[in-house]
Amino acid sequence: LRHLTPEERLAATALSRDEATGLLDVEAFSHVAADRVRTMAAQGVETEVSFLDLGGYAEISQRLDEHTRAELEKAIGEQVRSQSLGGDTATAVGAGRFSLVHAAGADLSGLGEHVRKLTAKADPKGRGAEVQTASMGTAGATGVSEEDLARGLLYTLNEFRSEESGHLTLDKLTSNLGDLVGKAADQVSHFKTMVQDGLFDVVLHPIVDLGRGDIHHFEALCRFQDLGDNVSPYRTITFAEDTGMIHEFDLAMAKKVVAWLRKMPVNADRYRVAVNVSGHSVSQPSYVEGLHKLLDAEEWTAGRLMFEITESARMSDLDSANQFIQNLRRRGYHVCLDDFGAGAASFQYLSTLEVDVVKLDGSAVRNARNAKKGRAFLSALTELCRRLGVETIAEMIDDEEGLRFVRDCGVDYVQGYIFGKPSRNLKDFSPLPNAAALRRLRT
Repeated sequence: LRHLTPEERLAATALSRDEATGLLDVEAFSHVAADRVRTMAAQGVETEVSFLDLGGYAEISQRLDEHTRAELEKAIGEQVRSQSLGGDTATAVGAGRFSLVHAAGADLSGLGEHVRKLTAKADPKGRGAEVQTASMGTAGATGVSEEDLARGLLYTLNEFRSEESGHLTLDKLTSNLGDLVGKAADQVSHFKTMVQDGLFDVVLHPIVDLGRGDIHHFEALCRFQDLGDNVSPYRTITFAEDTGMIHEFDLAMAKKVVAWLRKMPVNADRYRVAVNVSGHSVSQPSYVEGLHKLLDAEEWTAGRLMFEITESARMSDLDSANQFIQNLRRRGYHVCLDDFGAGAASFQYLSTLEVDVVKLDGSAVRNARNAKKGRAFLSALTELCRRLGVETIAEMIDDEEGLRFVRDCGVDYVQGYIFGKPSRNLKDFSPLPNAAALRRLRT
């Protein structure tokens, strides 16, 4: 999208929607909303961006069957969209959270009450969601570019959808979009500085071979120095994804991992590391060119460096993505497809993208453990992968029961806190924590 003109980008993103609600997805919304806000401001029409938080929606959703839940989400989406500017400037930010652009001063109490009644009618217990709303003005929108406005909106939407935010409160939102753009610009500048100056560290997490009972390779994860080891980098990485800067970080991370590998013995199989690549990065020419330039200069990394494609839902052109993958494989690098089973498109990716490994999403594994037919489903999935010549990794395995479950389902490798948390020091995995559980599994 970032290689298109604003007009071309609007045409492309307008088709990108959340399947459940039919609303624009977050990235599409940020660009469409920014364009509409600027257009209306130029005409002297004031607008606002509002946020809806449906308190208790998660609990209500869990009480619904799949069909009822789908109908409810669709109905809520239609209501939110109908109140938005032009009838199509709204987004689903997360489960039970929405945002829309509308004329300044519009009364959203009717929308909130209608949504509450929809949830109460669908809920077997008759409990409607507690709808909270908050709005911010768009003053200053004419003084900044559309791209900066979109980044400002993305910044707020990321804050809004964060699980740490809890219920929406006015003090968690900036009251003016113009001020918000400044905050987003500061965060963009800060992230670029961290990347350019290398202000992040590599930590490693083992992927264990269930057949052999030892470490097959490590996944390289990042820790930003200003956040500390105890703070997850998730929100920072998500911001980089949404604002189109993740490819810069992905390349910097690959260089860091290569530098780490260079310090290790060349003839030791235990020093193999998988580095993450965002699905967005594979379509960025600067990333692809930079990566191949790095690999040209460091040919010895073949067989020691692996690539794990994350956020695969961001790959809009699967043919180009597959070409990127095959270029790496021809050079001797194994490629893993992450997040498998997390979305409906996973099987399309598996049929189109020729990879060496798929990593089963932790939530999919957890759901399989809890579902009545989960074992049969996961076993069939691993058998399908085996017939395709693709190995499998199960992530988020934190106990011996989970270890036994995925082994019985035919999974090849596992990753999880049962073998320790990510660390800078490989001595933390020698001996491997909970190796006794592996021995019991094998006997």
